[in-house]
Amino acid sequence: MAEVDAVAAQRMTDTLFIERDPRSPSSTRFWGLLVLAAVIASAGVVGDSTATVIGAMIVAPLMTPILGCALALVLADRHQVARCVLLVTGGALAVVAVGMLLGWIAAPPDAFASNSQVASRISPRLIDLLAALATGTVGAFALVRADISDTLPGVAIAISLVPPLAVTGLLITVRRYHDAGQSALLFATNVAAIVATGTVVFLVYGVRAGAERANLRVGQFRGRTLASVACVVVLVAVPLTAGTVSVARDRALAANARPVAERWAADRQWQIASVEARNGIVVIGVLGLPPQPAPTALRAALDANGMRDADLELHLVGGRTHWCPADTGTCTVRESRRS
Repeated sequence: MAEVDAVAAQRMTDTLFIERDPRSPSSTRFWGLLVLAAVIASAGVVGDSTATVIGAMIVAPLMTPILGCALALVLADRHQVARCVLLVTGGALAVVAVGMLLGWIAAPPDAFASNSQVASRISPRLIDLLAALATGTVGAFALVRADISDTLPGVAIAISLVPPLAVTGLLITVRRYHDAGQSALLFATNVAAIVATGTVVFLVYGVRAGAERANLRVGQFRGRTLASVACVVVLVAVPLTAGTVSVARDRALAANARPVAERWAADRQWQIASVEARNGIVVIGVLGLPPQPAPTALRAALDANGMRDADLELHLVGGRTHWCPADTGTCTVRESRRS
């Protein structure tokens, strides 16, 4: 395996280290593309358009400072580490702010309850960490090997950076704070995976030696740097493990609730549009003509079938939502659940 030479090391630092001057080409390119990607991603999520969200993934430049963190760690350049961390943090906050702005303008009546783009980013699992580790490895490998750099657009699509942040901003506007935290966790998972795999790949390919030959700033690399990166990945894996267990539990709950809901709706000539479970809450969408069926009857049916400890959120045609807490026989009406 060929090590990185001086030319390649210089190319990598030029690519990943964004200049300090806000008017510099690399800085204006980063912030300009980031804001545009945030708008595209937020609009794609609001419109529930997968193609639009993928477009935002390709445009988004957030992977540059994240891989820059990994390169700076390998070179033991504290100044660049701090700068890359600030860029990632500032960029993430900017995307969340854009998402909040579009959320205030275009939040739907159901608070994104039926939005597939939101639903796919609020339940991060261990499999997401595994995918992020593999994708981060490919991204770092493509930077080390200029002959395979054409894989980077695919890496941008595979690793989800801007869309989870846009979802976080949108969910904050509708006060779904727990779900907003989960989408932020997905972003943090991807960042941790990119930094970890990038650090390993850059070390394996001898980037430090190439940087020294290019007369770049190279400090003393310590084992505790790798240990710190590994600890961050482990810390991220803990809530992902809990999320994996929660998702499995929710899938079982939704599977048990569906036949009960279908029997309840069929008796009243209504149609079940969707049955989901989120964090132990049964979320059911139902369509039909007036008069509407009694939500309390569905609550009683769920209780009778062993789901007494699950809250019920029932979305009726017209945007009305009935909230039926666990182990109670009452339901309240609200426009959308705010949690």
